[in-house]
Amino acid sequence: MTTGQSPDGPDDAELLAHAQRGDERALNLLVRRHQGGVYRFLLNFLRDEDQAADAAQNTFLRALRRLDGFRGDSSFRTWLVSIARNEALSLSRTRRRRREERLVEGDLVSGPADAPDEVAIRSDEVRRVQEALARLPEKQRLSVSLRLFDQLSFREIGALTNSTEGAARVNYHYGIGRLREWLDEHVKR
Repeated sequence: MTTGQSPDGPDDAELLAHAQRGDERALNLLVRRHQGGVYRFLLNFLRDEDQAADAAQNTFLRALRRLDGFRGDSSFRTWLVSIARNEALSLSRTRRRRREERLVEGDLVSGPADAPDEVAIRSDEVRRVQEALARLPEKQRLSVSLRLFDQLSFREIGALTNSTEGAARVNYHYGIGRLREWLDEHVKR
């Protein structure tokens, strides 16, 4: 199965063709298919749930307005994440101007059977990973996040970070190495 394809439905290219002709059902299916990935990308980039949700909504609004302009030079998913990246950069610039800094705690989904100590341990682990990820330079952070959480190819990551496929690989490997180093240091303490 290829990216953007559902085992029981049409692929992105087919849905896109229908959506560009005004098929609302196809458009809704495209949005549902990609909204989680776009939100995760933005959450990783912005590290703020509310801003990520707002940016995701703005991303889809912009994409829908420009749907007829999608040329197919990249996958639909890559195009969406590129719009999301621009939206996140715009929000980041606004945030810097206001000099707002927020600390974000990791959300954990725990079941009713999870023991409180297990939830606390997971919460601490998620927080440590998020803090370590946040310390990485932007391109390394994005390369690691897009590869691990969104399973994008290095080619797609390169396109989204305005670099080459090779640079995306290097950023990913340096980022992973730094994360391991920082997390190992924390364990030794």
